[in-house]
Amino acid sequence: MSLLDQADAGLVLGRTRRGRTPWPGGLAVGGLWLAAAAIVHLWPDGDDWAYTDALAGIEAGLGLLLMAAAFAAPGVRGLGWTRRSAPWLAVLPIGFTLWEIATAKLDLLPRPFFTPPQAFLEVYFDDWPRLGDSVVHSLILLLTGYAIGAAAGFVTGVAIGWSRLVGYWVHPVLRLVGPLPATAWLPLAFFVFPTSWSASTFLIALATAFPVTVLTWSGIAGVNSAYYDIARTLGAGERFLVLRVAIPAALPQVFVGLFMGLGSSFAVLVVAEMLGVKSGLGWYLQWAQGWAAYANMYAALLVMAFMCSGLITLLFRIRDRVLAWQKGLLRW
Repeated sequence: MSLLDQADAGLVLGRTRRGRTPWPGGLAVGGLWLAAAAIVHLWPDGDDWAYTDALAGIEAGLGLLLMAAAFAAPGVRGLGWTRRSAPWLAVLPIGFTLWEIATAKLDLLPRPFFTPPQAFLEVYFDDWPRLGDSVVHSLILLLTGYAIGAAAGFVTGVAIGWSRLVGYWVHPVLRLVGPLPATAWLPLAFFVFPTSWSASTFLIALATAFPVTVLTWSGIAGVNSAYYDIARTLGAGERFLVLRVAIPAALPQVFVGLFMGLGSSFAVLVVAEMLGVKSGLGWYLQWAQGWAAYANMYAALLVMAFMCSGLITLLFRIRDRVLAWQKGLLRW
């Protein structure tokens, strides 16, 4: 074997050895999850809780997966997130274990206000048809109202920022009506609209439209006048100036308004669903509270948190793609 072949063989062997060296932090994190699973399984419950073994199995599975990732991480690029998330991956099993001991094992916290982790699994496994139906109805209602409000706010903001005539007539109305919380219109909305669903859609659209209008207007009004002068010099007309100069330059502000409108729509969604509709996460929360089913209420809140966070993350992905030159300036 030549010296070059020996060097290549040594390089490959070195890479293999480095790839097989496990990450100690990943092994420790996996061990914490396995220890948490052992406590759940071996320590008898203070009461008869369903899905205790399922909870132990999930925690044990996570522990084994993290240990496998600890062996594979040095040689696999896609597993780099395990190192970045290591502190959270270590804190979570400790928190779950303390929660389990205080509720299911020792009954230190008053019931039914405090429930153990396996109670969440019971809700997700046994009541998933009703909870899933509520999630679907909430998403449809939220996206419909948000889309209407965002479109109306965008058009109104562009009109106010571009036309002095429109600004003269619309601006005072916006200053008078806009700051009012959308929930203040509940009695009028349920009287004017024929169904509770349409009234809820209007309230969500109203909550979304105000921040989108204000930020879009601010973005249009803040465009550098030199852009218009250069475009006019090249022969641009009014339509070109609005669609190809003003709106693209105002898009960063528009997305800020969309983020603020999305947050406002979430708050109105819950209130609107509590007062009228027959299905949805707000309705589910009210139903769970009425029956003192606090595990169902907490499970619905967790689903709502993930839904809201997921929609905001999706909006950020859209912003990063549309405004590629500003990627990373606004973080979530």
